[in-house]
Amino acid sequence: MAAEPGMRARRGEQLGWLLGWAGGFLWIAALALMFLWRGQLLIGCSGLALAVLGYGAVLVFRPWRAPRTRYWRLMILPYLAMLSGVPWAIWGFGPEAAGELNVWQALILLPVLSPLFSMGWKRWEDGEAG
Repeated sequence: MAAEPGMRARRGEQLGWLLGWAGGFLWIAALALMFLWRGQLLIGCSGLALAVLGYGAVLVFRPWRAPRTRYWRLMILPYLAMLSGVPWAIWGFGPEAAGELNVWQALILLPVLSPLFSMGWKRWEDGEAG
């Protein structure tokens, strides 16, 4: 397989993109496996599908494959997949568990969404993302 342009020179950034998103979807896969273990097959399989589809979006929208596209555009589908894991998890735990949630718990999304603000307007061709 031929190397993509600029692949070797910026290997750390590429690994950061791929492994960072992998870590972001890990919680969905782990919860899906727990739901499968508990016998909730529909919820468990849909969670695994969500994690696979989300990480598939990460692979399809790699910034070095579209070097002139701004990062925020490349992150839309992976973020939608990751954030859709929240209602999926609430569905899995049931409505009684959802009643224990409060608005302040949504603050956990601020660090998750921070790349949109810190590097969202940059492009791969601009050089180092950091």
